[in-house]
Amino acid sequence: MKYRRLGKTELNVSVVGIGTWQFGGEWGMDFAQGEVDAILDKGAELGINLIDTAECYGDHLSEAFIGNYIGRRRRGDWIIATKFGHHFHERFKRTDVFSGEDVVRQLDASLKALQTDYVDLYQFHSGPDAAFDSDELWTALDKQVQAGKIRHLGTSIGSNDNLHQTAASSKVGSQAIQVVYNRLDRKPEERVFPSCLEQDLGVLARVPLASGFLSGKYKPGTEFGETDVRHRQDAGQVRQRLEEVRRIAEEEVPEGVGMAAWALAWCLRHPAVTSVIPGCKNPEQVQGNADAVKLVTKPHPQDVPDDGR
Repeated sequence: MKYRRLGKTELNVSVVGIGTWQFGGEWGMDFAQGEVDAILDKGAELGINLIDTAECYGDHLSEAFIGNYIGRRRRGDWIIATKFGHHFHERFKRTDVFSGEDVVRQLDASLKALQTDYVDLYQFHSGPDAAFDSDELWTALDKQVQAGKIRHLGTSIGSNDNLHQTAASSKVGSQAIQVVYNRLDRKPEERVFPSCLEQDLGVLARVPLASGFLSGKYKPGTEFGETDVRHRQDAGQVRQRLEEVRRIAEEEVPEGVGMAAWALAWCLRHPAVTSVIPGCKNPEQVQGNADAVKLVTKPHPQDVPDDGR
């Protein structure tokens, strides 16, 4: 595994992390604790130390799976990033909750679910600019940082071209940006990434496999079940994206290289990107994601020495 410094923080994160939206039951599969344990054990074996989750992946359900696991391991071995701003009601239904008072309650609920007394990275979760611009919110969060419940603040931008929230990060004390970035969606390269580089913000690339399309598993004509969030995407757009993936596989992916590993390494080549956080449904997918490290051969401005974890 390789590690990079996450922006101005002292966190050295694995360049491949583990995204956990799937643990909340919205990706066509319900998980049991043993399945989560196997995934995270495989990650630990491979040197992965970053877990990204959120308050609304289920009603703190993903966090609870992770907390059950972490409670039986060494907390210091993991960098846990979670988020705030939404209340989960049922599959695919949430409401925004961004007041300072409510966010502190969310934080306490997340800490309880995660079975920990601190979060390494607490991220504003895809909220509107009006909520982001609230001094009351960031004052409340800063108090939680001072209390030791939060090590670092971050922003998970909803639109991958949200320059407003990215550019204001240093002002509000946010030290990392999470953004959709993959071979099919390069929008952050235009405005968001230059701002991140200018401010020395860490960047977590979410959806780096384009909702699994860049895994190479799905062919044009694939249909997703009603419990899978991809079922909600426009069918015509899905077909178009899968056709583009087929072209990329034929023209860009070297022979003998797994497409998922190639797609993750493609993201990691950008000087702004610290880590990718793909989802995974089993230990084999964790291994396939981690194989991206073998393809990352050029120096990166955030690299840390091999023994710098």
